Amino acid sequence: MSRFIQKNSKVEINYNEQSKRLLDIKLSQEVVKNFLERIRQEGISVQHLEYTPYERQVIASYLDEEVGNDFGNMLREIVNDRETGGFTIGLEGVSKDTDEYVIFSTAVAHLVGISNFDSMTGKYYARFVVKDTDASDSYLRQAYRLFTMHTDGTFVNEATDWLLMMKMVEENAVGGESRLLHLDDWAELDKFYKSALGEHKFQYIAPPSKNVQEVVYRKLFFLKNNKPCICFIDQFAYPETIDEAKFLKALSHSIESDKNVIELKLNVGNLVVLNNEFWMHGRAAFEKNPDLNRELLRQRGHFYE
Repeated sequence: MSRFIQKNSKVEINYNEQSKRLLDIKLSQEVVKNFLERIRQEGISVQHLEYTPYERQVIASYLDEEVGNDFGNMLREIVNDRETGGFTIGLEGVSKDTDEYVIFSTAVAHLVGISNFDSMTGKYYARFVVKDTDASDSYLRQAYRLFTMHTDGTFVNEATDWLLMMKMVEENAVGGESRLLHLDDWAELDKFYKSALGEHKFQYIAPPSKNVQEVVYRKLFFLKNNKPCICFIDQFAYPETIDEAKFLKALSHSIESDKNVIELKLNVGNLVVLNNEFWMHGRAAFEKNPDLNRELLRQRGHFYE
């Protein structure tokens, strides 16, 4: 049993129903209410968090104090723990205000680390809507096709150690689950990791919507704590030979078809945090519906030094 499993009056931690790789954290409604009330009393808005970076860490401390027992340290340990590396958490129905969703997610994120600048939105987070029609230049907003599994931050030079995804709004949506795979559960990891191209530095170029101009070269696999980690996205990789291209296609197919892929169900107001170095993520296709409306929030960043 995981050393993180626990239950007290403020927090209960169990394995997620869909995977023992993920921990499900349930805060008491009192904790969430007290946290939000403190935010309201101080008049802290989303704009204030956008304009004043230190306030993001201050509100993280408020959540840490409300839960107690070194809650923030435990979250960092979970995300760094190779056996788990991820957790789900939410507001337990206390609020349906999407601004308060942003504030809550910011507090959780900044207990784990520091959010990176998101070039796509020009903020420390991104909110994006998936609807029936879309003309974007990536799979991110395209509802009816598989969003293939990948890690974030491939086309930027900064470290992207962790990823947070939160469900903000969902209407007329069937399908679209987050597809997740822990690297140690991938049956063909050794086949690709130990191949001649396993440590090759592939070229990544972002499309215009990402607002990133640089060309980045990143190793496909790298070691951390003597365990293989991965940096990969199929959409923005530009291999320089046919052999490299065929290798990446085979790798992507292997990941997508692995029997250990989880299709995670999240309720509105809930989020998942993952270690971005050994968890891959994507999204299943939605069923066609002209009234489809889903909004997601993303934060990604680096650990505290």
